[in-house]
Amino acid sequence: MELIIALLTLTFLEIVLGIDNIIFISILTNKLPEKQKRRGRITGLTLALLFRIILLFSITWMVKHLTAPLFTVLGNAFSVREIILIAGGAFLLAKSTIEVHHKIDVREAGPEFSSKKISLTGIIIQIGLLDIVFSFDSILTAIGLTDQFPVMITAVVIAMIIMMVFSGSVADFIHNNPTLEILALSFLLLIGFMLVLEGFHYEIPKGYIYFAIFFSLFVEVLNMKIRKRQGSREQKIS
Repeated sequence: MELIIALLTLTFLEIVLGIDNIIFISILTNKLPEKQKRRGRITGLTLALLFRIILLFSITWMVKHLTAPLFTVLGNAFSVREIILIAGGAFLLAKSTIEVHHKIDVREAGPEFSSKKISLTGIIIQIGLLDIVFSFDSILTAIGLTDQFPVMITAVVIAMIIMMVFSGSVADFIHNNPTLEILALSFLLLIGFMLVLEGFHYEIPKGYIYFAIFFSLFVEVLNMKIRKRQGSREQKIS
């Protein structure tokens, strides 16, 4: 019974932690031609699954060695874990900022700019780098739940299958709601900033982050409903 509870809890946790991964994969693959979007999403999530399994098998090594201080700066000790958190957070900050600028440039430049050719290989490489960051963060968060490798691997596989099934719906929904896409990128900026702070030993309670994200989503949903009603009224008037 205890293993079942651990499996269900960990599966749910992996899905929750994987939402931001799906969002970024959806944002990146939406740049691709229509026939390549699904292939890009499935490839990205498959890479995410592989990275998570690799981290799970190396979890014993991580627990023993990633927290061992390598050097000290101004009284703060930095291990491999802190270096990865800082580098990963900086990557999210940089990538999210670039994506926000890209969205603004596309709208100002018009359809000719948005039709610029995007390489599937380039998108998959970006997704792979992103998956490493999200995999490391989710595994470090989840390892406290159980020390049973079969349970952890099963939970990761189940969560990834669920995300693969619904990734297309998430991608289409984000693509059809551009303001939600900008909001998603702002979440990733927040997550990246949080990772950098954790790397410098400033722990931020995850509850604050989750509250900010869900509150922002709640406000955006209300805005979407208002815009939809206004659109319907304008159509009736016209």
